[in-house]
Amino acid sequence: MRLAFMGSPAFAVPALRALHADRHDIAAVYCQPPRPARRGQRLQPCAVQLAADELGLPVRTPARLRRDPEAQAAFAALGLEVAVVAAYGQILPETMLEAPARGCLNIHASLLPRWRGAAPIQAAILAGDAETGVCIMQMDAGLDTGPELLRQAVPIPPASSAATLSAMLAGVGARLILQVLGRWPRPVPQPGTGITYAPKLSRADGRIDWIQDAIALERRVRAFDPWPGTHTVLPPDTMLKVLGAELVDASGDPGAVLASDGLVVACGTGALRLLRVQVPGRPAMDAAAFLRGHRVPAGTVLGP
Repeated sequence: MRLAFMGSPAFAVPALRALHADRHDIAAVYCQPPRPARRGQRLQPCAVQLAADELGLPVRTPARLRRDPEAQAAFAALGLEVAVVAAYGQILPETMLEAPARGCLNIHASLLPRWRGAAPIQAAILAGDAETGVCIMQMDAGLDTGPELLRQAVPIPPASSAATLSAMLAGVGARLILQVLGRWPRPVPQPGTGITYAPKLSRADGRIDWIQDAIALERRVRAFDPWPGTHTVLPPDTMLKVLGAELVDASGDPGAVLASDGLVVACGTGALRLLRVQVPGRPAMDAAAFLRGHRVPAGTVLGP
């Protein structure tokens, strides 16, 4: 089947590889343009571009599709049967949604209509959901409002981070999209109830507010791994990234370090033991290694 693939992060890579292995005619791969990254701020291609280059597939990286009529016309000129979209990172204009003969299909990482929007994996972990899943959806002009063609529920393991859950769901999405393209199930409209939204995340969302309860903050650490990450302030003004934490049955003033022999921090309710941390310019390390080089006495209050 002649198709275009549209995706950017690692979540989309298994689907691209599966479509290629299944011998579909991938006319073009669309992804986000390279962005400055890491210490040298060199332009870094996204995960999908790296995979497409490896597979020898043509890549297109328009910056703003909705404002680029030439890119829209070039897409229409591909003569596609279908477009497959997986965490592309841009909203497709209606001219592109209607260009392929069979429309555009989205691999969405939730059980729609729960967690429509940009960050469904993170939202499911933050909410403490017991399960999530993948839906293959026929795209329309709304925000994840189109009818479903296929879905699969997946239990969320208790210690899941966004990274581990994303990898799990990526494999499910790759399998489901092949099934849909093989047999084209009948589209089923989404229910009109149970709708929730997962807005786009920013770095500011990673700030830890210790007034929240420990359960919510432990979920936050997992949900925002690897991005945007979670962080607090170690007095006087050192940013401390929190890369791993566990619940502790303890209490105290929110933000206060409760134990001098470990990074146990009181929350609004309960406490967290910080397991893995990082300060700017240094590698990530477990809490014990961090405390060998940084004195953090009991009573130290971490900032928001």
